[in-house]
Amino acid sequence: MLKSGDWFRDLLVLTLLLGSFFGFKLGERALWSPDEGRYSEVAREMVVTGDYITPRLDGIKFFEKPPLFYWLQSASIKAFGLNEWSLRLWPAMFALLGCLAVYAGGRKLFGRRTALLASVVLATSGLYYAMSRVADLDTGLSTLLTCALISFLLGTREPPGLKRRSAMWAFFVFAALAVLEKGLIGIVIPSLVIGTWILVVSERNVLRNLYLPSGLVLFLTIAAPWHVLVAKINPEFLDFYFIREHFQRFLYKNGPLDHPWTFVPVLFIGLFPWTVFLYQAIRYSLFPSWRPRHGHKEAIFLALWAGWVFLFFSLSSSKVIPYILPMFPPLAILIGRYFSGAWNHPQLPGLRGGCLCLLCAVLVLLLLGVRGPQHYLERYSNWPDLEVPMDEATIPSTSLNFYPDLMKLSPYMIAQSAILLSGALATSFLGKRNIPAAFSALGLTAAFFLVVLNSSLPIFDQRRSVKDLALTIKPWLQPNDEVASYHAYYQDLPLYLQRHVTQVGWVEPFELWEEELNKRADDDKAFWQKWNSPQSIYALTDRATYAKLRAQADRKLYLVAQNAYDVVFSNRKDTLAPDHESSAVN
Repeated sequence: MLKSGDWFRDLLVLTLLLGSFFGFKLGERALWSPDEGRYSEVAREMVVTGDYITPRLDGIKFFEKPPLFYWLQSASIKAFGLNEWSLRLWPAMFALLGCLAVYAGGRKLFGRRTALLASVVLATSGLYYAMSRVADLDTGLSTLLTCALISFLLGTREPPGLKRRSAMWAFFVFAALAVLEKGLIGIVIPSLVIGTWILVVSERNVLRNLYLPSGLVLFLTIAAPWHVLVAKINPEFLDFYFIREHFQRFLYKNGPLDHPWTFVPVLFIGLFPWTVFLYQAIRYSLFPSWRPRHGHKEAIFLALWAGWVFLFFSLSSSKVIPYILPMFPPLAILIGRYFSGAWNHPQLPGLRGGCLCLLCAVLVLLLLGVRGPQHYLERYSNWPDLEVPMDEATIPSTSLNFYPDLMKLSPYMIAQSAILLSGALATSFLGKRNIPAAFSALGLTAAFFLVVLNSSLPIFDQRRSVKDLALTIKPWLQPNDEVASYHAYYQDLPLYLQRHVTQVGWVEPFELWEEELNKRADDDKAFWQKWNSPQSIYALTDRATYAKLRAQADRKLYLVAQNAYDVVFSNRKDTLAPDHESSAVN
């Protein structure tokens, strides 16, 4: 029997602990390009213009995503100001809500211990924690889908009546919110999961007690109004949003991650360190030789949930790493159930093998991790430079000698290595004797590792953000001054300057809204004609491009500010602060 006191205490403790975990140093890092700068700027422009129907990015209509995330960020900006903490508040809140939803679902399905363990597994999974700290839509989508599918599954366990109706209505409400968060995927994934589950377990009676008419009314009442309004105001919306952004993006868009196996390593790395117990968890719940005597249909539902998310996005031509985040909650429940079964049965098959795999995986990471992350950071971290082919990199391969910021990683990497090695050893040792202690050791290892990793990320701010340069020139800008992004697109620049930015010589190869944005971009000829006008112009570009411009003798450039990667220069010497050193190149 479920005690309300236990529920309240558990939820309170989880909220306090996980809230602190997700909130720790939430606003310390700058907003990184492209996604954080892009989505945050849309929300800022909603606040400035008062137009909450038509999203705009740098003054241009932006129909890639529906508005729920922008609305939430706008509310956060109004309540707490325009800062990194307020703009990442909702992803962290969604991450916490997702863990609480997993607790509620896991407890109703498999008991209190499974619920608590599943919450820990989800919170300390690498990709889930990482996305809880990014101003992006994927954590919100994952949580809303989790709430929807858990509501449906719990509703099927109730007899017809108020509790079942409430659960099914909750399903439609959360599915509608998921559609407002990220589009039709909010109803496509639930439909695939539920439809397949009904066929597999022969639960056709569920359809008769789905309260479909009233549920559809709820769904449309929430999801439809914005779509109708924005289409009425913007006739181009329907074609772009439904045809191009949904169907064409799924079928035709290609990118550097466009491989059918792309999400295999993403899953293994993103679910780490719990990946080593994933096979055992699935076998424990689904295979007859291991399967507990109850909960088989529910376990199939969770497996189909995770499987459809993985399959759907693997088939899509558009692949981004966080897309598979919605499969983490059901896998966390299955892994929590496996550990719960082993709690009093330490001889459960697969435990020792999982602990040994964990130790081997950590040793391999330590052996390869010295050069592996360095190679990744060198080749893929400086987004705005588009001169390198997309299928190769976004910046040329470099060396630590040229980028001293990476030298600051050394103490963090040593600490992370020590945490992983000691945690893997402790888990392997305790796994033979005390499963509760082994699980606690692994959970704490994952948590400390992620906290230390997160603490190191501000080191890369200059690689992924121009916050420092934007804040340097912002006090000097006059209303009539122009700011340009030259041969690059720094998507956090309009946000930090709180003004529109001119794009020069830039082509967007990654997004479907490229035509409209590129039409607004200046070509080099028009830009350099303006350069000799009386108007003050500030331009941002990467250091390599600036070096090429310096070598040309047909214009004057005045260096305003620079960091290790990017440069601000101007056409007028008198735009500089009196105490600022400038350099003119004739």
